[in-house]
Amino acid sequence: MNRPALPPRELRSYLEELVHRTRAVCGPRLVGVLAVGSLALGDYRHGRSDVDVTVVTDPALPRTALPELAGALAHPALPCPAAGLELVVYPADFAARPSGAAGYLLDLNTGPALPERISYDPRDAPPFWYVLDRSLAHQCGLPLFGGPVREVVAAPERADVLAALRASVREHADGEGHVADNRVLNGCRSVVYCRTGRWVAKRAAAEAVAASEETFRPLIADALRSFARPRESALALPRPAVRDFLAWVAERVDEAARAAGTGGAPTG
Repeated sequence: MNRPALPPRELRSYLEELVHRTRAVCGPRLVGVLAVGSLALGDYRHGRSDVDVTVVTDPALPRTALPELAGALAHPALPCPAAGLELVVYPADFAARPSGAAGYLLDLNTGPALPERISYDPRDAPPFWYVLDRSLAHQCGLPLFGGPVREVVAAPERADVLAALRASVREHADGEGHVADNRVLNGCRSVVYCRTGRWVAKRAAAEAVAASEETFRPLIADALRSFARPRESALALPRPAVRDFLAWVAERVDEAARAAGTGGAPTG
């Protein structure tokens, strides 16, 4: 898989300042900072993509440092040039072992196109997003500070990843808060993971699924055209077609779970 050795030029000074501020707050308790999501997969689209960052700290980091870090990194204190910043802080002992839990110390969503969210309690959110992010981080996280990524972030067990994918598909099927093209393209990426055990960029996943599934080619083509536009100019996709596609994706995830001996996720 090809991915950049450096972040996109539009983000380099921003990420350098993000790391600088994180080091200033965490000091010697900072273990690692890595880019995940579209940055790690080489599929970042300026004006459309979020910046996804994982921070790992020594468990002894004072909890009082977490609000300080959130304040230092939140937009507009640190102006985000992307659609938004999604940053998660984990303690090193948690990040270093496989887990199906959320397990974070801080979850920060901020930016010009992202609703503000700050959470210090992993019970505030369903765990599946964090499981998927750590799986991707272990495979291809882009280090911004610290040692080798695979020594910092463990890969969740496949059963936990498949369960997280099923939960993700259910949320995308509900549709609330998600751009339609992103729902389709994330579904494509889920299918490719089920087939290969690897994470790929959304566009590459869409091309792979479209090549093998003629029924869904028009929808996927529309999703790719929409994904090329700014988020606020995304195209409306036909709801029944998106619903049917995500139902098909859910079946593929359940098949993969059964093949892995973990059983399909419950429906409903």
